[in-house]
Amino acid sequence: MWYAIISEDIEDSLEKRLAARPDHVARLTALRDEGRLLIAGPHPAVDAPDPGPAGFTGSLVVAEFDSLEDARAWADSDPYVEAGVYEQVTVKPYIRVLP
Repeated sequence: MWYAIISEDIEDSLEKRLAARPDHVARLTALRDEGRLLIAGPHPAVDAPDPGPAGFTGSLVVAEFDSLEDARAWADSDPYVEAGVYEQVTVKPYIRVLP
């Protein structure tokens, strides 16, 4: 089943994000290569494709896991969690309707 992983950043998370980004992206790439990633990306802090020093307010990942528990375990071991980037992470089942 698909699961939405909705993460909210701490204030001024950009420096921590940049430090942990290579490991974070590597995990997403692995999901993609396994055919289990629907979409992933950050939420810019300002209305711009490159927020610059304003940074980001969180992230969204929609990926396929065997169970809600597996999705939560994957989310809990994210390098951004370990680096203190995220203040809160919510994992919910997701039903893809379109496209």
